[in-house]
Amino acid sequence: MTVTKKAKPSIGFIGAGNMGLPMIKNLMKKGFQVKVYDLNPKITKKLEKDNIKAVNNLRAVASNQFIISILPDTQNVESVFNNDTGINSYLKPGTIVIDMSTISSSSAIDIGKSLQKKQIEFLDAPVSGGVKGALNANLSIMIGGKKDTYKKSLNVLNSFGENIIYAGRLGMGQVFKMCNQIMVGSHIQAMCEAFALCKSKGGDLKLLKETLLSGAANSWILENLGNEVINKNENAGFRIDLQLKDLKLASEAAFESGVPLPGLSLVLALYLEARAHNEGKNGNQSLFKTYDRMSNQK
Repeated sequence: MTVTKKAKPSIGFIGAGNMGLPMIKNLMKKGFQVKVYDLNPKITKKLEKDNIKAVNNLRAVASNQFIISILPDTQNVESVFNNDTGINSYLKPGTIVIDMSTISSSSAIDIGKSLQKKQIEFLDAPVSGGVKGALNANLSIMIGGKKDTYKKSLNVLNSFGENIIYAGRLGMGQVFKMCNQIMVGSHIQAMCEAFALCKSKGGDLKLLKETLLSGAANSWILENLGNEVINKNENAGFRIDLQLKDLKLASEAAFESGVPLPGLSLVLALYLEARAHNEGKNGNQSLFKTYDRMSNQK
């Protein structure tokens, strides 16, 4: 008896930037048929050189079984999933939409409810792990929405994530991501403060880093960004501007809930200082330059 192999669902992918492009390539490696749309026409032309099927409008990606988006901010996502001028009117009932951008939880809830009225399933599924995680297909993915939709989407999500967490109801993926970014920002701040003190006393920063790695102070941030701080490497795996955007979302959510988060307020102010010095496009480890300025160290 011949067993017919079930065809993989088709995917429309919106957003082919630093995160989106490696995710698209990982989907293709897994055998998915992918059509890609990007808001920037220059990116669309580059995709064709990589043998990636690119289209020049949202309607052309709407007919796929899954729609995945990963865009810079809330405004971009709201523009794409707009009932009047976006993709919504072209989507068919039964389509599964997965937005993997980091946006406000209230916006994710509104978009999801609007799509559900059209019998379109929706998950908010922001990611953590940066460009490196996207390249290596080991992103952490935090998911909000209906559990049944989450289960139906796992085969797709496994193409670029290893740690896939069902966080709960619609919008909860974004809440988990905000919490993640609060800790990321605070960990970077703590590392910069430790290095600033050691440096002021003439200590060996490389030796300090190795010492911290072996004890309770160890963290993903120290392991992955410690050397960048020591070597003053400003290259962006994740930009100051994006980290600042995420921290702002967390601050707004905290205000909505009446939850005082003084640590978040401090690290947000420090990132604003970095952006004020034209460091928005630098990697978020560039917070060390803020401490160099405050302590008058070079």
